Amino acid sequence: MVDVSQTTPVLLATGNIAKQRALRELLEGLPLHPVTPAELGLSADPEETAETHEAIAVEKAVEWSRLAGMLSVASDGGLVVPFLGPNWESRYTHRFAGPAADDEERRRRLAQLLENATGAERQASWVEALAVADSGRSLKSWELQGSTGVIADSVEPGPHPPGFWVFPLWYFPEMGKYYNQLSATEKDSLGDHWTTLKRLVREYFEREFNSPG
Repeated sequence: MVDVSQTTPVLLATGNIAKQRALRELLEGLPLHPVTPAELGLSADPEETAETHEAIAVEKAVEWSRLAGMLSVASDGGLVVPFLGPNWESRYTHRFAGPAADDEERRRRLAQLLENATGAERQASWVEALAVADSGRSLKSWELQGSTGVIADSVEPGPHPPGFWVFPLWYFPEMGKYYNQLSATEKDSLGDHWTTLKRLVREYFEREFNSPG
């Protein structure tokens, strides 16, 4: 059983501010106190060479939790674009355009890859994995594929904060909205990856909180 209480900290095992924000949301309402690596004066650069998103998330959670000596949560996810076949690998979603590319460049390069795609060829979904570890020991992990939309021809209007770069291109025709415009209820109705993970994480920790001993 995980040793948890109202004041037990949990490390958001990433230096990415957008991911930290998403992980905080994932843990809302649970008796845990999220902390960041920066708040603890920690830094790490786990390798992301495993064959699945789940395995990568586990590696991250284990390494960060070993470094911090505490409960940690880590995630890894990516875009799935069946039309691109071997020209696309979801594990490299953030890195496919090269280490120096920014979010705008990534969106431009993806648009180039799909410039001749039409209709269902532009379909894309998101796979997300989450892992929990404590002091270097893996406790629980999940990997799931969420809702399916399309990669739009144009970017969502308005400013695009750095982070999940593909979301301003990910469009859901049945809702007439880009991913970032969807309400929580709409995401839930579409089988959203993060909404489902939030349920799974809550169920897991609530079982741990209520376990005897």
